[in-house]
Amino acid sequence: MKPYRKTGKRILMTGVILTAVIILTVIQLYRSKHSLSVSYYTVSLDHPAETVRIVQLTDLHNSGFGEKSSRLIGLVREQAPDLILLTGDLLNEDQESTKTAENLIRGLSEIAPVYASLGNHEIGYEQKYGTDLRALYADAGARVLDFEWTDTEVKNLPVRLGGLYGYCLPAKYLKTGEARENETAFLREFQNTDRTTILMCHMPVCWIVNDSLDEWDIDLVFSGHAHGGQIIIPYIGGLWAPDQGWLPGREWGVYPSKDEKKHLILSRGLGSNEIIPRFNNIPEITVVDLIGQ
Repeated sequence: MKPYRKTGKRILMTGVILTAVIILTVIQLYRSKHSLSVSYYTVSLDHPAETVRIVQLTDLHNSGFGEKSSRLIGLVREQAPDLILLTGDLLNEDQESTKTAENLIRGLSEIAPVYASLGNHEIGYEQKYGTDLRALYADAGARVLDFEWTDTEVKNLPVRLGGLYGYCLPAKYLKTGEARENETAFLREFQNTDRTTILMCHMPVCWIVNDSLDEWDIDLVFSGHAHGGQIIIPYIGGLWAPDQGWLPGREWGVYPSKDEKKHLILSRGLGSNEIIPRFNNIPEITVVDLIGQ
């Protein structure tokens, strides 16, 4: 009878392990959809006389965090931002409702000035439904910048703040036909200022892979799109990111240029429309403090 006892113990142990794995998986799936985290970064610049705090939100994808996004708005309010940047994909292109995005913008606009740029889902949504999301977001309280910039001041810091939807390849790629002339022309004009330059650009790949951060004279670029690699593997990182492929290695965080004077801020974002859900990947509010050197 001893062999049967050993077999029974093995079955019991296997059952316990499988149950634990299932429970942990369910917990991580739930947290990666409904929980919120805050990531804090500090970037040194030549200009600020006092600290300027920027909150970035991206890739909401119609995700709800409380009634009318109340939990998300409340947590942003606790950060006391001077500026709020929304860097695209607030909604899903295949879902007609815009209420989640509108409610979020309305709540945020009561906290600090809100600026928004477009993501691939806004572009797809407008093409599918014919809705002018720029006007919709503006009515909710955000200044939408699409191939546009504004010169403003934030706590006495002169800022040129712009936004565009594009890859922003270096100008040298014009010769190969890969860079787009309208993007290159915009960036050349945008960088021609003594102000601190801040660009909202949804897609990060060229800033990471193609040396755009070194090419363009832009102090800060805020991006999303990568969803933190969707599934985060402990000690390895994100599994897959759009345009970057499998195990890309740079899925969130702050990445400096070679001279360390310019920085890309890449947020994991808040939601996902992917068939594969976020896993071990808590939705992220990104907070960046700009300080003087």
